[in-house]
Order: sequence, then structure tokens, then C-alpha cells
Amino acid sequence: MKTKQIDRREALRKTVLIMGSALSAPTIMGILDGCSVSNEPDWIPDLFDNDQAIMISEISEIMIPATGTPGARDVGVPKFIESMIRDVYSEEDRNIFMEGMTSFNSNAEKEYGRVFIELNPEQKLEFVKNRNDDAIINSDNYDILPFILTVKELTVGGFCTSKAGATQVLKYDKVPGEYHGCIPYEEVGKQWAT
Repeated sequence: MKTKQIDRREALRKTVLIMGSALSAPTIMGILDGCSVSNEPDWIPDLFDNDQAIMISEISEIMIPATGTPGARDVGVPKFIESMIRDVYSEEDRNIFMEGMTSFNSNAEKEYGRVFIELNPEQKLEFVKNRNDDAIINSDNYDILPFILTVKELTVGGFCTSKAGATQVLKYDKVPGEYHGCIPYEEVGKQWAT
């Protein structure tokens, strides 16, 4: 199956536009509370086991791959996701996330005969895309945000609050100037990080 590559900046722009008003309360609270991305190359997970950490790293990198700018893994998004789940999410939400991760892995095994981290890159991309598309199509049927959309929300939130995301992908100005509320998006060119 041939998949169409989309421009990463365009995908981020559209995702931020779509999710900008739909971030979950834990994600908003975590970001406002100062949870931030830190790129520690020797990250040792303490909530996720090793396979879960690899899975989260690979899913987030599929969502925001390294191109001309760093990818999700490069800026430390997997560690950010773990810290959000561990430190910000309620015990109930944490359990839902962990159960979703287990179910995601089980579905990969049912579909391909191997757990997610053992799939080849094309299968991983296809599986993540299909789960994401299904979750969006069926979004009216969920009381709880599906695992894949939670990871997507945390990936975009973590990436956009990272230094690279804020300065290289989003439009950044340490001291923003005048406010112009009603101008066409085309004149701005990027989402603002500040």
C-alpha cells in the first residue's frame, strides 16, 4: 500500500488548528503547570516499561518525524508524555491510558502477528494511520479519548512547547508586539508559539 507523504509543517499547522480548542484538561493543566519537554538522551522510563517506552517513542516519531527540523523523539516528547501521564493525569486517566496502550499493542499483534515494536516501519506507519483515522471517524462514539488521539495530543502539545517546536516550526517572538485579531491566516504564515 502506497501512502502519500504530507508536509510536516502543514500537518502540524492543521493539527494545532484542529486541536487548539480541543485539548484535554490534563494536557492544558500540565502545560500551564510547567511540564515541558527536556531532551535527555539517557531517559530511563519509570512509569513505562522498556517496550512501552519504545512504542511511545516510535508512535510520537511517526506523528512528528525528523525532517529539516528535529522530530518528536529528538526534542524529548516521549519523556514528556510519560511525565504527563505519571504526574498530571488522575489515577483513573492514567489507568485508561495504560489499558489503551495494552489494547493498541494487542490490536497490532492480532492484525500483523507481532507486537507494535516488532513491526517493520511501513507496518508501523500504516497501523498508526489506520488507528488515528478510525478514532477520528468514530470520535462521536467515544466517551473517553482513544489512546491514539491521547498520544497525538500529547505529542503535538509536547513538541509545540519544546524550544525547537516553538522557534523552528511555530512563529515565535519573545516579546510579541501589537495585537491584530482579525487578519487572514495567510498574512501570518504560522501558528504563534507566544
